[in-house]
Amino acid sequence: MSKIMIIDDSLVARMSLKSCIPKDSGHEIKEGNDGSVAIELYQSFRPDVTFMDLTMPGIDGITALERIRQIDPTALIIILTADIQRRTFERVTELGAFGILKKPPVREAVITELDKALAAGATK
Repeated sequence: MSKIMIIDDSLVARMSLKSCIPKDSGHEIKEGNDGSVAIELYQSFRPDVTFMDLTMPGIDGITALERIRQIDPTALIIILTADIQRRTFERVTELGAFGILKKPPVREAVITELDKALAAGATK
């Protein structure tokens, strides 16, 4: 059983992403609504994979990504964003994001990224 963290300020977005993850997979899922929650929850929950939005009130996803990677340089974080600017993709890649998915998430893409991240995590 893997631990998955979903961070997005939109409850609808969190529910949408959660619905993409097969229910029979046995994953333990925790949710949060902003970057400060992401940082705190990451430290206590220690997820195998984190899905995180970029645009959130308070601490945004880019800052949370940076801080989580400082806490755990091996953290596997998949960014979910509607921002498709090249510079955004470059920035989150530079900060160590494992992957980037465009919003709204497509079930097959979520499963593919999750499987890749879990496989990568099994080797760390």
